[in-house]
This record gives sequence, structure tokens and C-alpha cells, in this order.
Amino acid sequence: MGIPTNIKTLLSGNVVEWARIEFKETWDAEASLKTICAFANDIDNWGGGYLVIGVRDKNGKPDSFMGVSPEKVDGYLKDMLNKCKLIQPEYMPITEVTEYQGKTFIVVWAPGGSVRPYASPKTMAKDNREKIYWIRKMASTIAPTEEEKRDLYSLANNVPFDDRINHEANITDLNITLIQSYLKEVGSSLYEDSLSMNFVELCKSMNIVNTLPEYTKPKNVGLMFFSLNPERFFPYAQIDVVQFPADLGGDRIIENAFRGPLHQQLRAALQYIQNSVIQEQVIKLPDVAEAKRFFNYPYAAIEEALSNAVYHKGYDVREPIEVRVLPDRIEILSHPGADRSITEEGLRTYRVFNRRYRNRRIGEFLKEMHLTEGRNTGFRKILNALEHNGSPKPIFETDSERLSFAVTLFMHHEFKPQNEVINEVINEVINADLSEKELTILSEIEADPECTIQGLAERTSMSRATVERIVKSLKVKGVVVRTGSRKKGRWMVSL
Repeated sequence: MGIPTNIKTLLSGNVVEWARIEFKETWDAEASLKTICAFANDIDNWGGGYLVIGVRDKNGKPDSFMGVSPEKVDGYLKDMLNKCKLIQPEYMPITEVTEYQGKTFIVVWAPGGSVRPYASPKTMAKDNREKIYWIRKMASTIAPTEEEKRDLYSLANNVPFDDRINHEANITDLNITLIQSYLKEVGSSLYEDSLSMNFVELCKSMNIVNTLPEYTKPKNVGLMFFSLNPERFFPYAQIDVVQFPADLGGDRIIENAFRGPLHQQLRAALQYIQNSVIQEQVIKLPDVAEAKRFFNYPYAAIEEALSNAVYHKGYDVREPIEVRVLPDRIEILSHPGADRSITEEGLRTYRVFNRRYRNRRIGEFLKEMHLTEGRNTGFRKILNALEHNGSPKPIFETDSERLSFAVTLFMHHEFKPQNEVINEVINEVINADLSEKELTILSEIEADPECTIQGLAERTSMSRATVERIVKSLKVKGVVVRTGSRKKGRWMVSL
């Protein structure tokens, strides 16, 4: 049975964090069993981890690829099967024998278990009866403190929403074409197997269904990515892109809703924003060969902000992710808010560190498709993209009750808001039909809307009769309107 990624991806460290991978030159039953148990406990909801046998490590990263002698592979696998039976409650990782650079390796995938906490022997000594609830902290496997033990028991009663079994769905709600497309995209060795293997076994190997043979049901994460209509099970699991060309008080609103599997709706929404919202401006500078180029919004910042909204959304909350495109800014709103460990002060100063993710399984799939990184790098990536483009810094906000989270990206200062551009165009059209004296009177009216005819005459050194004639012309052309009395009224410029 294959793992849902490939060894090349694991050894690169670009998708799966090094802290979630343990490297061993050979199968060491005592040490490796502790690691498997720790990954199964998954105290920080990382999504479990991987044990790669046949690799010598250095500071938690691969140093040299030793490989496993082919004649030892079966012995290692048999001993692994027997030793994993010592884990309580029952837990069995998924293993795969694979080739890389002409050598053989054993990859063990230990996803977070659904009936944790798990315990395994403290030692392999025959007289040992003590079992430990091993946990993973950074790149080390350790025995938990009393507080961490309480956290483990709390996790046992609080399986993340994306990893829960959906009792309303059936195995037939998962689509084989979507699954195979994903496996092919990420280069998983499971892709070739999926062409012939049993569908239920394929889903089990990807950990998107439960493993009870008498009651096979999809997990929420499986339905979110591999169901044709995930909104059947998760109402409003969608991205709404709403444009307000004249700001929130305007009459014109352009709405687009993106639904379907999470990765597809995310890509579709990003493509729409890239095509209809993002603009590039090129300014040629005198005596400089290279022109100045910048965007109203850098795509990388929007991509990261929206991907993180999909990653961290609460899919048990019936609210869509909303992207508001306003004349001078973009607001990305999702529900619920940030974890309590993230302070409002931290958001204001862009100093955020959080290792407990709301949707670890969703994050794993998005990372495999390079749609997000999920290593507390999101804020930094957004800041870097904005800085590189010369854009203002963003605002990250959450309310005191942590019901929502908002990211505001401001337009580059050399781009003018859309309503200002419209007004300039209108002004150009109007001004083309105005005489020099009419433009002079219009300029004075705009400067002081409460000025009188006599006041205009004094300011412009024109006669009162001339000013009255010009004002009448402006009224006929629909440029100005007088409200109120002659002395206490005011002018309104109609654009």
C-alpha cells in the first residue's frame, strides 16, 4: 500500500516539514516504535509524520542515502508489524518500499490516529511493562509532561473537524477521477496503483476514510477535496469575490461565487482575481533604460492571504470566505477568527507564531499542490510581496470573540482608486467642452461651494454680469447646481 506523496518530495523538505520526518539508517525497533507512536499521538495536529529507513541524518536532515539491503527489507517489515502490535490502542502505520537513486528505502507513514492517545513500551526489554504516551516536539520524540498528557486526553475528545468521519456521506460520494488527478499532480506512487487497486483500499491508504471494515465512511477532508459537490455536506464552503467599483456606498456590485473541491475553487478564484482585478503599471523614467513596473496588488500576497483563509477556515461555520474588492483596497474575510494563542498585538506588529493548526489535513493537501506552505510563513510571504511591489503594509485583524479574521491589502499608492479614475475621465470630457472662463469659475466654486455671485466676481476680477452669464451656462450644461438661497445657499458640482 502506497503513501500519499513520494520519497523525492519527502527528502526535499519543501512540502513536509523536517520536524515531521525521522531518518534512520536501519530499522531500530525501540527508537522507531517511539517515533511512530509520537506521530500517531500528533499532539500539535501536524497530521502525523514519516519515518524513512535507509537514510543517515545530520541535525534532523538527510545527510547521505545509504539505502536498505534488499535481503533485509522483508525482515524489517515483519519485525515492524510485530512491534507495532505493542502500541495501545491498536495502531498500524502505512508502509511502502520505494526506490530512489538506484537504492531501496522503506517509508513509514504514521498519520494522527483517531483513538489517541497511544502508548508504546518504554524499552524493548523482556521485563519492561511500562508504556509511555510518546509525543513529538519539534524534531524530537519525548515523554510528555503531566500537562501534555492532559492535552493528549483532550485531543482524544476533540478530533479536528477536517479529520472527522462524516456519517451523512457514503464512499460513493468520493470521486475516483478527482483522486487520481490529485495523485498524478503531486507525483505520488499511489497514482499507478490507483488504476487497478480496490477503491476503498485506495481511500484508506490516503487516510480519507475511516478504517473500520464494517463501517466505511469518508472523512470530511476527503469530501472537501474529492467530492464533486462538497457544498452538500459543508454549506457555504465557497469563496465569494465581491467587487464594489464605487465603494461600499455605491449602487453597483459585481458578485462571483466559486464552489467545488477546495483546491479547484481556490485556483478558480485566484485566476479570476488575477484576470479582472490585478493591473500592472509601467512608468518610463527619463535617462533610465529600464522602466519602473509595479502592480496595484502583488499576486503573491493575494494568493497567500486567500490560500491561508481556505486553510484556516472553520468548515463547520456556515459562512463563505469573502473577498471584497474596493476602489483602494482588498479585504479577505473568513470565519472563525485566529487561535487564542495569537494576540491582537502580535497581529499589529506582524509577530505571530502558532503551531496548532485548525485544519492540518487540509493544509497537507494544499501543501502537496504548492498552494500554501503552512509553516508560519504566510504573514512573512505577504509582507515580502507587498514590500517588493512598493505597496503599503497590510492589516491583520481578529475580533475579541475570535469569530472572524480579516486581511486588508491596500492598493499601491501610485495607482488611483477606480472611482477617482472615473471622475477624472468625466472631468476630461466636461472640461473639453468648457471655455477658459468657465473653468476658472468652476475652479472657484469647487474651492468654496458657499461663495456668492458677487464673491466670484471679486475673486476672478470679472464683472457681475459676466459671472452670471458663465454660471448660467454651467447650469445649462449640468455642471453646477445651486441649493438654498442666494446668500446662504451652496454650489454642488455635478460630475
